[in-house]
Amino acid sequence: MPERSRMGQARSGQRSASFSPDGARVLTVSYDRTARLWDARTGQPMVVLGGHEAELEVGAFSGDSARILTAGHDGTARLWDARTGQALGVLRHSGVVRTAAFSPDSARVVTGGTDGVARLWDGRSLELVATLAGHGNAVNHLAFSDDGARLVTGSDDNSARLWDGR
Repeated sequence: MPERSRMGQARSGQRSASFSPDGARVLTVSYDRTARLWDARTGQPMVVLGGHEAELEVGAFSGDSARILTAGHDGTARLWDARTGQALGVLRHSGVVRTAAFSPDSARVVTGGTDGVARLWDGRSLELVATLAGHGNAVNHLAFSDDGARLVTGSDDNSARLWDGR
């Protein structure tokens, strides 16, 4: 398939990339401590999200494409307005945040990292709802069920755990 357009590259290389649910934008996160929004049709840069103090691991859009979640080596996950790039809040861990996601309805945010726990946050107030402890090592994977009622976490200790996602 022919290449339609080429997106620029961050100075120090990119990690993950994902489309917004509405298909209009692409989000990339980078080792250069930034996330970038790109126009999915033209490949042109739209917004640079700066504020992290170390490399980024992951980025995700909310289900309505209105907000962005980024996470990384500075022990934080950060929420952003996907249209303006305005910072909306910071969620803290005691180690690298390796994974983060919105629930399907964006009412909850979950983060997981090298501190061995996942944290469930209110998606609007950003208040901590629950600390999901039980893994013996880093939480590297997580996902909500389609209805948002359940959450699964996976760890370096070869374990997976199911949790209440609400």
